[in-house]
Amino acid sequence: MIAIAVTSGKGGVGKSTVSLNLALALLERGSSVGVLDADFYGPDIPLMVNLKRTIPLKRWMLGRSLDREPLTLEPVERYGLKLMSVGFLIGEDQALAMPAQLLHGALRQLLTDVDWGELDVLVIDLPPGTADLQQQLFGLVDLGGALIVVGPQDVAHLDGRKVLDMLRTAEVRVLGGVENMAGLVCPHCGEVVEVFPPTPEERSLWAAGVTRLGSLPLDPAVARAGDEGVPVFLSVPTGVVASAYRALAGEVADALEAA
Repeated sequence: MIAIAVTSGKGGVGKSTVSLNLALALLERGSSVGVLDADFYGPDIPLMVNLKRTIPLKRWMLGRSLDREPLTLEPVERYGLKLMSVGFLIGEDQALAMPAQLLHGALRQLLTDVDWGELDVLVIDLPPGTADLQQQLFGLVDLGGALIVVGPQDVAHLDGRKVLDMLRTAEVRVLGGVENMAGLVCPHCGEVVEVFPPTPEERSLWAAGVTRLGSLPLDPAVARAGDEGVPVFLSVPTGVVASAYRALAGEVADALEAA
């Protein structure tokens, strides 16, 4: 099994959307794929596949259930993917009020105590930033590589470069970067509208030596798909976004083979 971490320097760039749709594109290519939603403080994958837990986990059980008691967890199967998220264990509106020192054990359990079965690829959706949870992951799993997701804004590339520094310090192979929401295709004239001001090339993630593996357009269908629980790769399979994810999956597969 090859584990791929999907990272970002800041929230709001669509990292979870990229993780889920990339996983579906890899699945279409014939791989057996799992997705671990390791964004403990903002687990969005359950909403994106329309599997929301409405009953909250009792507060006193949070640390016990996720860290102290040995558990064997079965992944949730949806759209051909095997999925695990802390969002399947706590209520949709419930905060993960867990001390930081317990998060390491919780992350370890979701990695090692889940019966993933025979997987070719495990896509790990990390929380944004460079905090301790990300660094703990590097010690728990031998990553085949990492992707950095950025938006077109200068601030997204700035924070992406900080993630790049973290990955290089941890000696994690960077497969490349993905620019999400790169432009809006006008539904009337077909021209690309630059909604966000572009990042100066010299301040971009690409100038720091990261290969641009793909650019994903801004499309209202992506937002609708996420809220409705059917990823855009499946809800609009012939659309421009799905085509971009197919191309991205090919680039990721080639990068992994080149390791």
